[in-house]
Amino acid sequence: IAAGLGLSGTALLAGCGKSAAQKRPALVVWHSYRGREKTALEEVAALYSAQVAGKARPVRCVGVPNDAFADKISAAVPRKKGPDLFIFSHDRMGGWVESGNTVAAIDFFLSDEDRQGFLPGMLDATTYKGVTYALPLNFKSAALIYNKKMVPNPPRTTKELVEIATKLTDKGRGRFGFAYAYDDYFFHAGIGNGFGGGAFNAAGDLILNDPANVAASDLVRKWRSELNLLPDDPANSLVTALFNEERAAMVMSGPWFLSEAAKSIDLGVAVLPMISEANNQPMRPWMTIEAIYLAAGTADEHEAWQFAKFLAEPLGSAIMAQKSGQLPASQAAYRVPAIANDPIISAFKAQGALAVPMPNLPEMTLVWSPADKAMKRFTKMETTSQSAWNDCQAEVQAAIDALRASQAGGRA
Repeated sequence: IAAGLGLSGTALLAGCGKSAAQKRPALVVWHSYRGREKTALEEVAALYSAQVAGKARPVRCVGVPNDAFADKISAAVPRKKGPDLFIFSHDRMGGWVESGNTVAAIDFFLSDEDRQGFLPGMLDATTYKGVTYALPLNFKSAALIYNKKMVPNPPRTTKELVEIATKLTDKGRGRFGFAYAYDDYFFHAGIGNGFGGGAFNAAGDLILNDPANVAASDLVRKWRSELNLLPDDPANSLVTALFNEERAAMVMSGPWFLSEAAKSIDLGVAVLPMISEANNQPMRPWMTIEAIYLAAGTADEHEAWQFAKFLAEPLGSAIMAQKSGQLPASQAAYRVPAIANDPIISAFKAQGALAVPMPNLPEMTLVWSPADKAMKRFTKMETTSQSAWNDCQAEVQAAIDALRASQAGGRA
């Protein structure tokens, strides 16, 4: 790993570009990376291409805009117009499997040693109905990010969170102890899951109006209205501005926030506090696992697998972690001292162990918009938590019933 990390990126980048010397068609990988992530991926691909020169196809990385990525996969791959592999989060997996001719199963290639090489739960997230369809690369989940000058010791429970936030909040002057996008279901799910709720139960039944979800929402309403601790505007842009201007001491956000945080702030990352109101159960935020998929119909599944394995396992994942800041899904990457000794990476890893992989059911895509609407209704005090989630449950269930009816009609 150390030798690989010392390689010159400048010398390697040719492996991810077009070369007149390439006699065989390149193994094409679609991704939506930019900046450091793009550069790191190109370095890994070039290193792999150099190692397999003359024996296997070199790798060519092709960037695809993120907002169009999923639709492009769905449209291109079944018509054999897509890549050999692509990198995307795990949550769309179920939909691609059900639609057919999009992603290839990889259980045939996976050895027991391969399976044991990932952090607990990572391969479960890239498995659908007992079949594994992708190799985990990295993960993202929300955690507690705090200003060390304002909060020397992060809270361990929500009781402590409220105590610290109360002392630091002066709403009239636009100062807050704690801020986050509290009307966004993605962030709220950490509290809901901590109470024992969620979007679906183990059987795949929708449970948005479950009492646990209502209790979690009532807690946020209490922070918002009774205790007056949260800003009136929960937009992510405002949360970032408050933190950077040192007008918010603590925020709930993910590793992407680190690139937006002011460099002048000495920040720390900690596991989200346990929920005092739920018998000190941990907050369990959604976790997204970014994975590499073999596209159905790739010309050579074995060659595609070889690069996927190279990217997901120790050397590739360590390069991606050190050079782009990703949180690796590979166990071995954490044996690299620079990764293992990084307090921010360690904190996100600890949070990831408590997080819940976002459901990869096709029905999950139908949840987001109605759930966000419900969040806005009860956080703006337009209705009760129970009423908002009852309406949301009915709306999403109707959409799920329609989806399943159309799928059944299509199969008939």
